[in-house]
Amino acid sequence: MTKVYLDVCAIQRPLDTPNQVRVALEAEAVLGILSLCDAGQIDLISSEALVYETEQNPLSIRREHGYSVLLKAKVTINVTASVKERASQFLQHGIKPLDALHLALAEASMADYFCTCDDQLARKARHIRDLQVKVVSPLDLIQEIEK
Repeated sequence: MTKVYLDVCAIQRPLDTPNQVRVALEAEAVLGILSLCDAGQIDLISSEALVYETEQNPLSIRREHGYSVLLKAKVTINVTASVKERASQFLQHGIKPLDALHLALAEASMADYFCTCDDQLARKARHIRDLQVKVVSPLDLIQEIEK
């Protein structure tokens, strides 16, 4: 079973204003990923960091959407000392602390894919030689899954 860790920007993409073609396409891709999850074709992974970041959103509609997505997860990964240590290694690649924690949690969960709409995060993560998870956009993920 394909295991997927969606970061918060990917989870929230369907609620973004589709003022660019890319945003509209990524929103549809995320909805497609969630449909595949509902159909039992992929396993969604949640984490303490995803719950925390969702809780911080000041907009109730975005919090509720985030929680509804995270409820689809079969597994919730907790932050451990080894996850924190791994995240600190990612900081050396210029990755922001919370993003580094998400990447480390995705690795700890043995996810196949870490899905993000954040181009800067994806670009930096792809330069990490020993990264144990494949970093993809929602559109890339749909193409990978449907091969």
